Amino acid sequence: MKKIIKITAVTALCLMGIFVAFTIIYGMLSGINTREKSPEKPDSSPNLSVVRRDSGAFIMAPRLREDMLEDALQSVVGISSADASLNEEGDTWYMGSGVLVSSDGYIITNHHVIGARPKRIVVTLHNGDVTEGTTVWSESSLDLAIVKIDGEGYTCSKLGDAKNLRVGESVVAIGNPLSLQFQRTVTAGIVSALGRSISIENEDGTSSYMEDLIQTDASINPGNSGGPLLNDNGEVVGINTVKVSSAEGMGFAVPVNVCVPIMKRLRATGSFRTPYLGLYAYTPTAARYLEENENMKQGLFVAKLDTKGPAFDAGIRYGDIITAVEDVEVNSMLTLREELYKKQRGEKITLEIVRDGNMRKISVLLSD
Repeated sequence: MKKIIKITAVTALCLMGIFVAFTIIYGMLSGINTREKSPEKPDSSPNLSVVRRDSGAFIMAPRLREDMLEDALQSVVGISSADASLNEEGDTWYMGSGVLVSSDGYIITNHHVIGARPKRIVVTLHNGDVTEGTTVWSESSLDLAIVKIDGEGYTCSKLGDAKNLRVGESVVAIGNPLSLQFQRTVTAGIVSALGRSISIENEDGTSSYMEDLIQTDASINPGNSGGPLLNDNGEVVGINTVKVSSAEGMGFAVPVNVCVPIMKRLRATGSFRTPYLGLYAYTPTAARYLEENENMKQGLFVAKLDTKGPAFDAGIRYGDIITAVEDVEVNSMLTLREELYKKQRGEKITLEIVRDGNMRKISVLLSD
């Protein structure tokens, strides 16, 4: 991974003791060897494993199934991309991971894995086959991208719902740490926290802001970027993006929900053009931290506006608090984008805002 991270709003993990985390991980890992059990003594609860006893009551943790991992491993790919725009002397190569999410070759990865303007993308499949890829969508602020390769019949992973995650839930990260030297390495852990907000220092010295991230203690190393974070059902709930280099067991993944409407349109039409709203808003935590709004409890604080963009033209102004989009309550830009990406240029989207204590609805005509 090429990004250097400095934490601005990450608080200490306080929702679960070290012992509980260890025992959940132990129970999760011990469930992998279910095939070695004697057939004469079948497991009466094949999807559960006892991890500890507390006051006479057994606490059960979901088991990771071998077949789930086998399918997931076949969907993870290596990605190498050449970007000539940053180096006049030759191509700059980026390396990372990706995950196939459709049988016809759509791959989700990180934006920073493929680069801003990739000259060439090389995808290495689980069987060693190498093929060329093409970027069909990318968003730097989310650090997400979708790459397409030709062909049919690929083993793929199913997209899950990160909104259903809970702190302490078992998760698995798969990727290619240290480039392709350790291909498709599986690491296990738990969801350490949800809704994390962090500041990222980029190579050019600028800073960018990422929010609503999944924090996990599953090991994430250089080369894991773009690989999937899986829940107990083997569904992709996040795309691994960054880790804290100065600490152990603090990695982050971008929730995958925002990719769901994009994938639906890509599968239906073969293309997706990001609809433009023309604003950026802060969560309540970020708004308080940046001293924009000390009393904000929910919604999104409109902090930046393109004065020539659709939102400004429709009447949205700095300081407005967006409480809902298309009647869906929003408290993060990811949720806003999830609803926004269901639309396209020329369509209208309705925002519910609060200004000076008064609620109003504003219809915005989207552009590219």
